[in-house]
Amino acid sequence: MSTLPSAQGTTPAEYRKALRAYGIATREALTAAHRSALMRPLETHLQTLLAELRPTVLGFCWPFRGEPDLRAAVAHWLAADASRIAVLPIVPHQPGPMSFRRWTPGMEMPLDRHGIPHPPEGEPLVPDVVLIPCNAFDGAGYRVGYGAGYFDRTLAVMNPVAVGLGFEFARVDSVNPQPHDRPMDWILTERGAFRVGA
Repeated sequence: MSTLPSAQGTTPAEYRKALRAYGIATREALTAAHRSALMRPLETHLQTLLAELRPTVLGFCWPFRGEPDLRAAVAHWLAADASRIAVLPIVPHQPGPMSFRRWTPGMEMPLDRHGIPHPPEGEPLVPDVVLIPCNAFDGAGYRVGYGAGYFDRTLAVMNPVAVGLGFEFARVDSVNPQPHDRPMDWILTERGAFRVGA
């Protein structure tokens, strides 16, 4: 596993870039056994949190660059209640907020311009809860994503419960948040679900 970057001697932008690279590289280097050992408790904590938050429309992200794969957990959540809806984000072609379309297990999905599968059609839906991957995160609920600001712009116009999702090796004292960054309401890892500010 690579070494967690230090903020000393770097600008905030350089530090955040190093955190992003560290999180992605560390995730992608996980063995199948190590990933499975991290995912089992994470999925258990996710189901407990969803039972507490009780969303009807749940947003999540297709696994990308070693991110936690939530597809089985979301399918399990859907199967327990026919009124539940899962949605995936649709990345806009122009800078702006994302929209969300309904996802069902096994549906055919083309790749978007980033190479990520997405529902090709459907009415936009607003999630009650959205699970947002973190390349790095801190105890104040701030995260480092991929740097394009999609979720920041989306959360600025929607008001779901935002759950930052990651592995504990990506936790840092501070990600040096930028003025436009919105903190998560919860952080979820293999160690549990933590309400920000609680």
